[in-house]
Amino acid sequence: MYNILICDDEKDIVNALKIYLSMGEYRIFLAYNGKEALEIARREELHLVLMDIMMPVMDGITALKQLREFSNVPVILLTAKSEDEDKILGLNEGADDYVTKPFVPMEVLARVRSQLRRYTRLGGHGGLQEKKLVIGGIILDDESKTVTVDDEPVNLTPTEFAILRQLMSTPNKVYSSKALFTAIYKVAPITGESSVAVHIRHLREKIEINPSEPRYLKVVWGQGYKLEGGRKA
Repeated sequence: MYNILICDDEKDIVNALKIYLSMGEYRIFLAYNGKEALEIARREELHLVLMDIMMPVMDGITALKQLREFSNVPVILLTAKSEDEDKILGLNEGADDYVTKPFVPMEVLARVRSQLRRYTRLGGHGGLQEKKLVIGGIILDDESKTVTVDDEPVNLTPTEFAILRQLMSTPNKVYSSKALFTAIYKVAPITGESSVAVHIRHLREKIEINPSEPRYLKVVWGQGYKLEGGRKA
């Protein structure tokens, strides 16, 4: 059973999300501000967090920043249409996805299931995925869920890890934002396709010595992104 934390200061939204998620076999924890969410995250083993941005006591961005100090649990932000800047800030702080209010129940469920699949699965791509991928100085170990660059460990969020794994498994292949989103989430983008660019930028800052002149993660203008280099056995 997966443990999911729902955090929003609006009780009607919390109750609605709880009803949506009751369709799955989830154990639900509830919080109404960022401080309460962090207390639960430190106490319980969580598999996913749904976090509102605008909350009293402690807002979602501050809570996310503190959460990332001790946990890489997937975080889906709950945002209003007017909070575009906060969405980008949240993605930069390590959020994995966002859902815009008002929610479409099936979209929420699809995004939750997608994040849980990526966070907990041991394999993929037909069950034949290699456990270790090596390109240049980057080593991705899918079994231990670790990445090193030039022998230095790199701390990635689950979404960043999934993007890097996808790109490293098909080096030199160019993915559009839409194609990469679909490959990672296993669903066609409804909203949130633009978040791919933010994750790519954040990932580049972590794996490149000079992000402005990347060795590996390249932009192909007008087409998308690719991980440049040859695979090593």
